[in-house]
Amino acid sequence: MTAVPRRILRVVDSGATGAAGNGIARSESQSVTDLTRLVELAKSGDREAFDQLVRVTHKDAYALALRLTGNSEDARDVVQDSYLRAYRGIDRFRGDAQFSTWLYRIVANCSTTHLSRRGRQRHDTLSIHTEVIDNKPEHDPVMQGDRADLRRRLDDAIRELPERLRSVVVLRDVYDLSHEAIAEELGISVTAAKVRLHRARRRLREQVLPLPGEQQQS
Repeated sequence: MTAVPRRILRVVDSGATGAAGNGIARSESQSVTDLTRLVELAKSGDREAFDQLVRVTHKDAYALALRLTGNSEDARDVVQDSYLRAYRGIDRFRGDAQFSTWLYRIVANCSTTHLSRRGRQRHDTLSIHTEVIDNKPEHDPVMQGDRADLRRRLDDAIRELPERLRSVVVLRDVYDLSHEAIAEELGISVTAAKVRLHRARRRLREQVLPLPGEQQQS
């Protein structure tokens, strides 16, 4: 695949609208078998199959781009660039990981490139939904309030993280990419990825759940 048909760009653009509503609800019921079949068809040159892959995965791809760039306009640019790269490189997808994981890596790489090109740091604007041990919180208004407060404080702490730390913690703890994948896509060593993740988690804990007498480190 070389030339990128305009229809791919239209599918990506229309997907951005669907991400906010019910436009791609089909992704939630799409089985791994169906995705594998779509990938194989796309690799053989079936453009309709690739269009469907875009529709199925766009919501998650856009969410990741928005987490990493912190800006909806930048996220749209990153997602479009990511799908163009995926379209051009679908022949090289070996199936060692799920298609969505492969796509996440492309989005992470495009986000890093985009932020570097823009030459400025972005902040995260989406919530990271941390699950709290909660026995029927609907029956306990106090617990509901505590949970909302914890999530709000976590959001604030994530927004304050430097981009190099935020990217690692989002890719690892939210999208479950391996240390090796994160290192490769961010252009750093595996050791650096682990160090950044440790620092990010420590800063989040110090900010959100500090121990008695613990001082937040800058």
